[in-house]
Order: sequence, then C-alpha cells, then structure tokens
Amino acid sequence: QLDQIIIHQQVELLEAILGTETSSKYEIKNHLGQRVYFAVEENGCFDRKLCSPIRAFTMRIADNAGREVIRVIRPLRCNSCCFPCFLQEV
Repeated sequence: QLDQIIIHQQVELLEAILGTETSSKYEIKNHLGQRVYFAVEENGCFDRKLCSPIRAFTMRIADNAGREVIRVIRPLRCNSCCFPCFLQEV
C-alpha cells in the first residue's frame, strides 16, 4: 500500500554549475525513502529556454522495472489574461 509519496528532483551537474535548465528527473519514494517510481520530463531545449514556466512537456512515470505506469502530457498553451480559455492544462 502506498499512502504517502516523497518526490525528490535529481539535480544535474551541468544545471547546478551553469544555471541552465535540463530535462527534469524525479525519484518518487515511499514513506521509508525507498524508490517506487521514477519520472522523466521530456521536452526540448527551446521550450525550456523560451517558455520555461509555461512550457509543453511529457512526463513519463515508470516503476522500478522500467515499465511506464503513467504518462502526463501538457501542451503549450497561452497564459494571458486576454485568452483565459487557453490556460494551462494537463
């Protein structure tokens, strides 16, 4: 039973040294600190640089055997008060 999760982002050395943002990777752990899932954000360098907070991405969540269990897709959307119908969605 998984009643609590802890999400820990893995920081890339290049990201820490240069301050550039790379594709995010996460460990999803249970309350004992054991990794139960691993998540990887997939997107392009262009999206990360120009659209950082509103960027499009696909997040793939896999179990410890590497089998994908969840896929989250967020398309690029306009984040403007002029276009409230185009706010972020996942």
